[in-house]
Amino acid sequence: MTTTAIDGDVSTEDDRASGAGTIGSGRGLAWLLVITGALGILASWVITLDKIELLKDPNFKPACSLNPIISCGNVMKSWQAEVFGFQNPVAGLVAFGAVVAIGMGLVAGARYRRWFWIGLNIGTLLGTVFCMWLMSQSLYVINSLCLWCTLTWCVTILMFWYTTVHNIKHRIIPCPEGLRRNVLEFHWVVPVLWYGVITLLILTKWWSTYWSTLL
Repeated sequence: MTTTAIDGDVSTEDDRASGAGTIGSGRGLAWLLVITGALGILASWVITLDKIELLKDPNFKPACSLNPIISCGNVMKSWQAEVFGFQNPVAGLVAFGAVVAIGMGLVAGARYRRWFWIGLNIGTLLGTVFCMWLMSQSLYVINSLCLWCTLTWCVTILMFWYTTVHNIKHRIIPCPEGLRRNVLEFHWVVPVLWYGVITLLILTKWWSTYWSTLL
């Protein structure tokens, strides 16, 4: 399986030259950005609404607070939920909204310059690093899991990885040809392994104290 299903853009160097150095993408990547961005907006919006209710009523229990482990309320009350001096989901609404806009542009046939693709890659990388930090805080400091937060981790990983794959495919990110071929051929391996590691971390964290009691 190649990246054709994700990034079917077949632009050549001549195509990019005639397009004033711009690079497009396949519809697969375009819709991936739109869908993951929309899911990120949904998660950020729900968390924001629940936080507003929590500010109104300290005893408010978010719908996703299901048990002592899966407890969005515990996460919302932590200082890690306001790293920038305001609620993290507010930044998510802006960032994910930008991703949806970029994706819709690509769906409509937009082509962006190399610096734009590099900027998108850096932005999604920073978002992924932030999400992985929040994940570590959630698992090992707050000791609670927020399902909506977990959704944002997953969609951000996909945004980052497939933007990276696109940039490697179009040689925006230089790498050895052998590595490039392997990335394009086995692009699905990284997100599968990444999600697998996250799942294992969640299972092992609370296996003896909670998950095993459900069996």
